[in-house]
Amino acid sequence: MGIAADIVIIIVAALLGGLIAHLLKQPLIIGYILAGVIVGPYTGGVTVSEIHNIELLAEIGVALLLFGLGIEFSLRELKPVRKVALIGTPIQMILTMVLGYGMGRLFGFEDTPSIWLGAIISLSSTMVILKTLMSRGLIGTLSSRVMIGMLVVQDLAIIPLILILPQLSSPEFSLPVLAWAFLKAGIFIVLMLVIGTKIIPVLMAYIASLESREFFILSITAIALGIGYATYLAGLSFAFGAFAAGMVLSESDYGHQALSDIIPLRDIFGLLFFVSVGMLLDLSFLLDHLSTILQMVFLIMAGKGLIFGLLVRLFGYRNIIPLAVGLGLFQIGEFSFVLARAGLATKSISPELYSYMLSTAVITMILTPFISRLTSPVYSFIRSHSQSDPIQTMNIPRSGLHNHVIIAGAGRMGLYVAQVLRDLKIPFVLIENNVQQVNRVKTEKWPVIYGDAGQAVLLEAARIGEAKLLIITTPSMIVSRAIVENSRRLNPKIGIVTRAENAEIMKTLKQLGANDIVHPQLEAGLEITRLALIFLKIPAHEIKRYTDEIRKNLYDPLSRES
Repeated sequence: MGIAADIVIIIVAALLGGLIAHLLKQPLIIGYILAGVIVGPYTGGVTVSEIHNIELLAEIGVALLLFGLGIEFSLRELKPVRKVALIGTPIQMILTMVLGYGMGRLFGFEDTPSIWLGAIISLSSTMVILKTLMSRGLIGTLSSRVMIGMLVVQDLAIIPLILILPQLSSPEFSLPVLAWAFLKAGIFIVLMLVIGTKIIPVLMAYIASLESREFFILSITAIALGIGYATYLAGLSFAFGAFAAGMVLSESDYGHQALSDIIPLRDIFGLLFFVSVGMLLDLSFLLDHLSTILQMVFLIMAGKGLIFGLLVRLFGYRNIIPLAVGLGLFQIGEFSFVLARAGLATKSISPELYSYMLSTAVITMILTPFISRLTSPVYSFIRSHSQSDPIQTMNIPRSGLHNHVIIAGAGRMGLYVAQVLRDLKIPFVLIENNVQQVNRVKTEKWPVIYGDAGQAVLLEAARIGEAKLLIITTPSMIVSRAIVENSRRLNPKIGIVTRAENAEIMKTLKQLGANDIVHPQLEAGLEITRLALIFLKIPAHEIKRYTDEIRKNLYDPLSRES
């Protein structure tokens, strides 16, 4: 069956590898790479015979990955953390490239491969970080927004890296050649923006009017790969063209539908790419060079973690955020595989360096969830052994705080609560560690304390011993847990109302001493359901009975356990 048999072998192996990764709570790409190792040429048993043809198909996977990235890209997502993302990330990448170059020279590689090494390790993994943040309930926190903002810029940086780095190994390499490559890329982007924004929307509108989902999927795939191939013929990167096509399509009315329809195809071809990456991993090489690989892993983790942490701190983020970012973004990312494969294809890096990079990348990805979980205990240890920063309090009443409410978190939810308390003339104080939010609260002339509400010294500054009620609005389980523990210790009688993102977190916070816990997604879902039932003319008493029953099923077990 030839290549058809190889594809069957790869998909079955990827399914098994994905299941193993899921059971071990690892990203699926780790399972796909493991599948590639198993069916690759360096292990016995069932082996893919047409490796080169699979690699050619994997190029489509790379193009579709970047096509999806182009559709999803939005500057609006970077706005809350734009300074550290748009300025800090390029600085981080340059510093990490310097680190990688130094590592390359230390381990005996020449100049050009060492530059490639630096570029490869400068990228972190969006897939791994998103999975880690979601599993820990940290999506929406300031540290998560900083990480995601920096990751978006890193992902975009793959485009200039793919354009520049292969030129370094070209015999005709010179600054004019590099400038010409950038000029061609710029001309292409301008043409795409001018012509593409006029032609593609009209074409997509016509195709959508045909009301054929199959034809719609075929058209967006043809646009992505066709424009990619056009850039390849123009002497630019195939993947770069696909990315540009995605950016243009994202501006049309059909961008979200295009992304939704292309995801299954992208994932299948992406699977082929990550399996092909694993095929080139030689397990005997890994075992023979284990000491060197572990040294590289340590240097990458320590170096990148330090660079990220210091940069984030220099951009004004304090408390736990620099530590969370440093312990979160130290790994090598999935787009590093794209870059490494490009280096291997152009013979810019040797198979030996590729094997080193693949081994270290996989190890750093696997370690990420475990290292990231150390953020809270390490931060607590540092705080307990260091001198506390002066506490910044603003707009605290001259008479002090008595019989008041403490609101931990000045995000949207915290500000809603503060607005109601102000209207009811109930005294309150906010605790917030986001500088922008603190400045917003200051303009309202509301009492606020700048810092991490999980620290006992901040709670004491908020006069928790004299407070009636503590309201916790942060979505982070780590922060909420610390707040509940310290608050219950400092004031055993205080009432505590907190939010929780799932039943497991609710149970944990209840056991720690929270009086009432709110599940935001459930409450939003119930409100939508209530409004829908009102529209459908369902009697009010039936609606109340139904919503009360749902709440009872979720919240009553917590009450019984307490």
